Amino acid sequence: MERAEFGVKGMTCDHCVMTVTKALKGVEGVKLAEVSLAEERAKVTFDPTKASLEQLKEAVNQAGYQAL
Repeated sequence: MERAEFGVKGMTCDHCVMTVTKALKGVEGVKLAEVSLAEERAKVTFDPTKASLEQLKEAVNQAGYQAL
């Protein structure tokens, strides 16, 4: 397992956090996704043989937010 942490811009409420979390958990290989509105960050534990950091960030971007 690998752990990645990156910024997420555009979240304004708990619903945004749920949307980003759902998008990350929808990526194959993601085991855990923790998203913080206060810190504007996502922490993700994933299987690097099934997912990449680029895929995680793309999932956030596709959900309508900006992965940094």
